[in-house]
Amino acid sequence: MEGGPSNLRKKAAERQHRAEVMLAGEQLRLRLHDGKLIKDRRYHLRTYPNCFVAKELTDWLIDHKEAPDRETGIRLMQKLMDHYIIHHVCDEHSDYKDAKLLYRFRKDDGTFPLNKDVKVFLRGQSLYEALVSADDSILKAREEKSVRYQRAFVGCEMVDWLTQEGEAASRKEAVELCRTLLEHGIIQHVSTKHHFFDSNLLYQFRINFRRRRRLTELLTDHIRAVPESPDSPFCLRKLNPDQGNTSFLSVQPNKEIKVVSAVRRSSVTSLAGGAGPYYNSPPVLGLPPGSECNPKSVLKRQVTSEELLSPGAPYVKKTLTIVGDAVGWGFVVRGGRPCYIQAVDPGGPAAAAGMKVCQFVISVNGILVLHLDYPTVSNLIVTGPRTLIMEIMEDIE
Repeated sequence: MEGGPSNLRKKAAERQHRAEVMLAGEQLRLRLHDGKLIKDRRYHLRTYPNCFVAKELTDWLIDHKEAPDRETGIRLMQKLMDHYIIHHVCDEHSDYKDAKLLYRFRKDDGTFPLNKDVKVFLRGQSLYEALVSADDSILKAREEKSVRYQRAFVGCEMVDWLTQEGEAASRKEAVELCRTLLEHGIIQHVSTKHHFFDSNLLYQFRINFRRRRRLTELLTDHIRAVPESPDSPFCLRKLNPDQGNTSFLSVQPNKEIKVVSAVRRSSVTSLAGGAGPYYNSPPVLGLPPGSECNPKSVLKRQVTSEELLSPGAPYVKKTLTIVGDAVGWGFVVRGGRPCYIQAVDPGGPAAAAGMKVCQFVISVNGILVLHLDYPTVSNLIVTGPRTLIMEIMEDIE
């Protein structure tokens, strides 16, 4: 590969595999929370929060066809242990044992190591979410030499986007960021012949962060090609998925339901800057192009943060506790300074918690977001815990 050592691709593949293990582990964690396998448990007069019993989890893996037998289930969980995703609650066992022992996800107890590789991975995930949610996104299916590449972009266009969106202070910084993403296996040149350059070379995301992983993929040394899927633990649900319907609801529960055509599930954080362009999900391979998800804002007019906080303003503050399920939280956020709720799945966790469209987001898990831009709010939601504590303001008129 030009511009780098001969082992750059090998290192990138290894880092990509670690990223895939992290994604699969996080998707499993959300599913186990949803299935109530992760909960506070008492052992020897001590309570261990957010843990699971190894033997029960092995049974669950077999019942849910994530492992064909107990031996495979043990190997899968050992893989997660080796990558510091789960651990024994007292760190007494370095191996995963199929017994009545308590284990815990490190993300649930705050011991997940945020080293450089993890931080680069989270940065790549945040950029990917912003790109796939963008209206007229630079991330799309592109062809080169009669070969079609998914999640592809032109190098100089990515540099333009990073600087325009404030993700990088200069073109030089943007190039350095993209080179770091490439070296960590998150992006690559489509033919793997080049390092990243601010040019017309074609690149693509090697990782589809929204694809639902099967745990058995973790047992391969290299990432296999897996058919694309719009499923994501952070997605707004489809309506009538068994009927092939590609629509979702953009409604307020007490109003008439409006069905908006969409080519895929929209991300829970399909966001847009309030004063900038609106961001929507891109087409999916095999579905009709040109369809738009939430083509325009649901707000009747733009509202400023100062207006929300001014004395006597016709807004009331509420606190919502939203416990995500295996699919996600079931809402779409857009705008910025302040962000607002663009769409709510009437059958999802957010609607059950009292969320409605046109509400303004004040804080996420205790962090004030009223004056933050959408990439920051997106990162707080996507990388945060399964249970969201959100303060919102809604119009009382």
